[in-house]
Amino acid sequence: MKVKVTMNKGALRQLSSSQAKAVSMTATELLSDVRNEGAMPFETGNLQNESTHVDDSQVKQGVVKIVSDTPYARRLYHHPEYSFNRSKNASAGGQWWEPYLSGSKRKLPAKLFKQFYQRLNGGLLKR
Repeated sequence: MKVKVTMNKGALRQLSSSQAKAVSMTATELLSDVRNEGAMPFETGNLQNESTHVDDSQVKQGVVKIVSDTPYARRLYHHPEYSFNRSKNASAGGQWWEPYLSGSKRKLPAKLFKQFYQRLNGGLLKR
């Protein structure tokens, strides 16, 4: 019995490329979701809107980060006991990423990645 296998290198390149795009899109969507939840502390909007962003500079290695680059972000995140002003974000408090890490939204990143990856690859993937 002889078997001949032919690899579609173009399709493999597309799958690899779209994998990186889907990771970046997933991070962007997660940041949008946490903002829409109103879970981040919000006084002037700097932490939520200007200082928190997606860093996809290492996306080709499969690494994407959501970064808050203010000096007070770590302090606010790790101290949920603070009395947070909830006049602008009703759910404002510390540890705003916990639902995505170990709580009710922990399956959302994988679900989003799968949706974006399938959408980017059109007919190459079967559902």
